[in-house]
Amino acid sequence: MGWWRDVALDEEDRLSREEAGKVVRRSFRMLRPYRALVVTALSVMVLFTLATLAGPRLIGYGIDHGLGKHRSPGTLNRVALAYLGVAIAALVLGRAQIVLVSRVGEQFLRDLRVRVFRHIQSMSMAFFDREQTGRLVARMTSDIDALQDLIQMGLVQFVTNGLLFVITVVVLIVYSPLLFLVCLVALPPLVIATRWFRRESNTAYLTVRDRISQTMSTLQEGIAGIRVIKAFGRQRLQASRFSEHNDAQLHANVNAIGISARYFPVVETSTVVTTAAVVGLGGVLVHEHRTTLGTVAAFVLYLSYLFDPIQQLSQLFNLVQSSGAALAKLFGLLDTRSAVQERPGAVDLPVRGAIEVGSVGFAYGDGPKVLSDVSLTIAPGERLALVGPTGAGKSTLAKLVARLYDPTEGSISMGGTDLRDATFRSLRERIVVVPQEGFLFHGTIFENVRIGRDGASDEEVRRAMDTIGVLEHFEGLPEGLSTEVRERGSRLSAGERQLVSLARAALANPAVLVLDEATSNLDPGTEVEVERAVTALMEGRTVIVIAHRLSTAARADRVAVVDEGGLIEEGTHHELVDRGGRYADLFASWTGGQGDLATVAGGVGDVVGGAPAGAASQTGR
Repeated sequence: MGWWRDVALDEEDRLSREEAGKVVRRSFRMLRPYRALVVTALSVMVLFTLATLAGPRLIGYGIDHGLGKHRSPGTLNRVALAYLGVAIAALVLGRAQIVLVSRVGEQFLRDLRVRVFRHIQSMSMAFFDREQTGRLVARMTSDIDALQDLIQMGLVQFVTNGLLFVITVVVLIVYSPLLFLVCLVALPPLVIATRWFRRESNTAYLTVRDRISQTMSTLQEGIAGIRVIKAFGRQRLQASRFSEHNDAQLHANVNAIGISARYFPVVETSTVVTTAAVVGLGGVLVHEHRTTLGTVAAFVLYLSYLFDPIQQLSQLFNLVQSSGAALAKLFGLLDTRSAVQERPGAVDLPVRGAIEVGSVGFAYGDGPKVLSDVSLTIAPGERLALVGPTGAGKSTLAKLVARLYDPTEGSISMGGTDLRDATFRSLRERIVVVPQEGFLFHGTIFENVRIGRDGASDEEVRRAMDTIGVLEHFEGLPEGLSTEVRERGSRLSAGERQLVSLARAALANPAVLVLDEATSNLDPGTEVEVERAVTALMEGRTVIVIAHRLSTAARADRVAVVDEGGLIEEGTHHELVDRGGRYADLFASWTGGQGDLATVAGGVGDVVGGAPAGAASQTGR
């Protein structure tokens, strides 16, 4: 099983030459705004390489003209000063290239992070249905971190070592073609060893990453599920599982180290053997006056610039490979199109109008149909309750009305305008969805309510909260509306979070309110206050409520029963009860005690979440 997993990871993270080329070309396009800075950085890199390579040339010149029989006075001093000058220049240029490359890279990552986040925010709900949150977070964390490592550590080394290798080869050929041929003797085994190292180290690196992921997953699971573990006394089992994954990580790391331990001695041996051969042959050539001692000395010094880059580039291979794969995944995410888009020439929705659902069908992705041939008209100002068992399609229908999804068949319009032809701005102003559980962002109550309408003043926020009768409640807090709610609103109770969510909708002041019954998950004490706020919020608006309680349906102007993907009954509460159909059976079972709560739930799923008015305290919901 582990072998197949490693192969899968290897294929996922390995880019073909064509894919790598596409990633590089696209990266260069994104770097266009910084082309002046990129050209400057590359120029500095070239100058740094030339300054580095000037050292051995100066030493060779100094030996030939400052120590030999043809030495001239002051030559060594001039060479020493020149050597000091290029050393200082290399030091300054080395620092400059790091600063310039890091500046370009960090700006590139900043732009990439913003583009990816904006793109994720622009995607439709269908995208989030099929994409795991963990994968999206990984794109913004581990993939960006891989690029961060490349920018901070690898990119400068990769480019400068590449330049050092290429220019050194040219210099050695110019210096002495014969001595360079000696270097070629060590090249075949070095090339074979390097290709082996790249292949094996890549697989080993991916295996290590996989083992680390398993260990961290077990750790996270052990912490998150500590209550269950302790309740069933499974500490020893969890510790055993963690130990097993930890051992696997150890073996993977040892294997990776072993690969390096076998490769780098080959590089060192090649360097030593080549140096010895150059010194030996060079001595013969010097003795025969076919070359100079300074040339041989410089040649030996240049050998380090030939073999060290090979070693460095081999070590950087995994980093470059993983960074390229990370960039490819991010570009793939950016290329994903949203299923719900604003059409060119979109128009504003009318401020008020009837909602027409015409022969609508819908399926999530390639799955089976959730809705089929649903037609419905909701008059302006009408309150419609959607009732049905879990999975019947009532929530899906409500989401389609809010255009969180587009129907796969039919159309939905407001005031005669198809929602697909409407601007997103007007759509979100006219139709607002209030979820069953109010989600709060880190910040103050002011900031969380203001999400309902960007740019709203503090006074407008207070007025919206006063409209639904919650202003006094929150102003009574020690810090009032400036109270920090903390992450996910943890400082507030569930009821208070829902009140903030309702105030947000009141500030948006929509014409149509899609309400996932806001009191179904609250305790009876908080429920009364939230119910008052909901009643005030619904005043004068078209309301579509996903009814979890039949008492909610009873108070609506009209009830639509959704089951098996279709609209099977429609009418007022009293009409449906008198008709003796599915709704009447459910209501009779619920109110007459013809079955316990589980029996009722089996008939209507999450619809029956409580009891009729006045009986909520008896059900605990």
